[in-house]
Amino acid sequence: MISKRHFLFNVIIIAVPWLSLVFIGRRSFKRYSFAGVLIIVFEIINHLYGHKRQWWKFYNKRKSFLRDELPFSIGPYMPLSMWLLKYSFGNFKKFITLNAIADAIFAFFFIDVLKKLKIIRLNKLNHLQFFFYLHYKAYLLYGVQYLFEKMRGYRLYM
Repeated sequence: MISKRHFLFNVIIIAVPWLSLVFIGRRSFKRYSFAGVLIIVFEIINHLYGHKRQWWKFYNKRKSFLRDELPFSIGPYMPLSMWLLKYSFGNFKKFITLNAIADAIFAFFFIDVLKKLKIIRLNKLNHLQFFFYLHYKAYLLYGVQYLFEKMRGYRLYM
């Protein structure tokens, strides 16, 4: 059974990032959505692998990928990826720096907050390993967007 706290957290982690896309603009949404969808698919695969390896543990008694890991995949990843691409694509150093800051906040601070709220805790990963688990996907995201724009004929600022 899912706790009220966990249910509310799932609703917030999905709704807030997606509602923020109202402000990104139609052109940016269309431009960066392909890479965003791809990162969600890749993240779901990563979460399935991490779930199998028990890299983290949710406090709910019954284990459920749909209730536990999936909200993290479909919630913040695509919207955050699109915002980061909008404000930093074309400047690789800026993109990686912003991504590293966001990943560090989640890996070193937010994960401890979630542990105190009894939603999730790291199990077989320490904070630094979890940071690298989050961060390596930034390079894939940037590369996919770069190739997508090259194929679409967008003017690249590199």
